Amino acid sequence: MSLQPLGIVVAYLVLALGVGLVAYRVGGNDAEDFYLASRTLGTLVLLFTTFATLLSAFTFFGGPNLAYAAGPEWILVMGVMDGVLFAILWYVIGYRQWLIGRAREYVTLGEMLGDRFASPGLRGLVAGVSLLWLFPYVMLQQMGAGEALRGLTGGAVPYWGGAALITLFMIVYVMLAGLRGVAWTDTLQGLFMLSVLWIAVVWILGSLGGLGAATRGMVAANPEFASLGGGLYTPQFIVSSAVTIAFGVTMFPQINQRFFVAKSATVLKRSFALWPVLVLLLFVPAFMLGAWAAGLPIEVPEGANVLSVLLSEYTPGWFAALVVAGAMAAMMSSSDSMLLSGSAYFTRDLYRPFVRPEASDRREAWIARIGVAVFALLAFVASLSRPGTLIEVGDTAFSGFALLAPPVIVALYWEATTRDGMLVGVAVPQLLYLAHVLVPATPVEVGGATVSLLARSYGGWDVALAFMLLAAALTVGVSLVSSPSIDEDATRFAVGGD
Repeated sequence: MSLQPLGIVVAYLVLALGVGLVAYRVGGNDAEDFYLASRTLGTLVLLFTTFATLLSAFTFFGGPNLAYAAGPEWILVMGVMDGVLFAILWYVIGYRQWLIGRAREYVTLGEMLGDRFASPGLRGLVAGVSLLWLFPYVMLQQMGAGEALRGLTGGAVPYWGGAALITLFMIVYVMLAGLRGVAWTDTLQGLFMLSVLWIAVVWILGSLGGLGAATRGMVAANPEFASLGGGLYTPQFIVSSAVTIAFGVTMFPQINQRFFVAKSATVLKRSFALWPVLVLLLFVPAFMLGAWAAGLPIEVPEGANVLSVLLSEYTPGWFAALVVAGAMAAMMSSSDSMLLSGSAYFTRDLYRPFVRPEASDRREAWIARIGVAVFALLAFVASLSRPGTLIEVGDTAFSGFALLAPPVIVALYWEATTRDGMLVGVAVPQLLYLAHVLVPATPVEVGGATVSLLARSYGGWDVALAFMLLAAALTVGVSLVSSPSIDEDATRFAVGGD
């Protein structure tokens, strides 16, 4: 296949880089502007930068692949349940964080919690846990880019080449642009991606004879796709996935920091009110394309992306390249936001408190840029081993982040929360979940039945749900039996609403 599609992808990424250069010239060099765009984002930019930040490889390639293999009910999990759940959590967690952040000028979640509980240890723990789970999610973007370009070019660009391309661009982009540039390009990329995805749906349905013909072909090849539930989509799977993804998203550094950046309360409230509509406009076409492909005479090689194969088969090469370019740009939006927020967590919550407290804002911003490059290169090296599918890697990261949400919610709304309660509520569930991720499940006999210890799910329920409940219980329980330290200050979270 011609390398023309690669040229289109590179041209699109260079255009995005140009926007970043403009933002670099407009923005300041201080840490708050680099991390939070000086807290000046309006409704359109805030909504679309949050939206584009979540348009990752998990959405564009993992989601359609899952719909191709198991049916279109994935829309119920991501489109309906998480669209609504995350909007609610954006209000419950995000609005209160915005109020506190505006009053106290916090930049990161760890900084906010560390100040409230007078605990550099808690600040470092939250940052460490966040960076731990951020690593596989950055790696997921590189894996998605590698698979997408390999499929689009018919193997002319190898997997490692696609992963290397997006790694290079996101390092250069983040080092130059900061959040202001990221937010500007996020808005353009979000609008562009929505547009080309719906054009792709119309184009492909036209080639297939319309919506009815595409759906009949899907059902004829896979009758189970016509019924709700069954197969992979058990109630346990749907609820577990929706809850862990929605709660996990709120603790993603790149999303959580966006809770601080709105220009006003009105901007914030408009954004989370519009969120469910925007999510459905993306997830319905993306996942239905994957489901319709299951009824078509196309061959999707193992490990390839069904969306790339489908576009190559039913649309002109230039348009398929444009869609994948938009998808890769969206993945870059996710990656650059992750790297930017990860660098904030590293410099603000680890480097400054524990290494160089007297560091200037300018020095901190440059340390952050160096951290971006190191983190991205390490993730790229790890992505070459391809440790699982996009869904598996993404699900692991979502669940790890979800365990942070219950202690944070308790701390935001319960004044009696103590430092000890937070430390135990964060650390213990994370250690238990890490054991389930890293240690192989061990079958044991209990009462004549075989039970797998350290399994990732029990009876179809994700073990992360139990650990979320444990996190809340430990935070509350330990707080009840411990006394607040003399330097803890609950008034740091005492703010009025707008």
